[in-house]
Amino acid sequence: MRRFRVVRRVPLAPEEAWRRLTDWPAHGRRVPLTRTTVLTPGPNRVGTRFTARTGLGPLAFDDPMEVVRWEPPGDGRPGVCLLEKRGRLVRGRAGIEVAAEGGGTRVVWTEELAVRGVPAFFDGVLARAGRVVFGRALDGLLGSGPAPDSRGSNGLSH
Repeated sequence: MRRFRVVRRVPLAPEEAWRRLTDWPAHGRRVPLTRTTVLTPGPNRVGTRFTARTGLGPLAFDDPMEVVRWEPPGDGRPGVCLLEKRGRLVRGRAGIEVAAEGGGTRVVWTEELAVRGVPAFFDGVLARAGRVVFGRALDGLLGSGPAPDSRGSNGLSH
């Protein structure tokens, strides 16, 4: 199981950072070659399901996820969202934490994942790549980095 964390401090209120980070379709504009589709109608909650599809044409894979913990920030308490990754190729968990810090918010994105067919020997390489990809996605979602080329269809694949 590969594990990595990305931490950001942003000048946003925790509620605004949370809103941006849990807008699953918005993730579709942040990671190249990925589209995110929400499968569950209504507001986000425990049980919300969505799929990130990454790749081109027949050379793509689905990364289905489900929200298993949903605790938005408020009244001085941090927000926590946990996602279960239930794909055939990618399995594991992702976590989003937002907490007030100073005049802004501290965001922690954690991934624990297993990629079918990839030996543990590559764990370090995959963790470094994950930190780069998810760091850029976080920067874009939180407004602290440049938007990607708008000609492509992008998203967040977990």
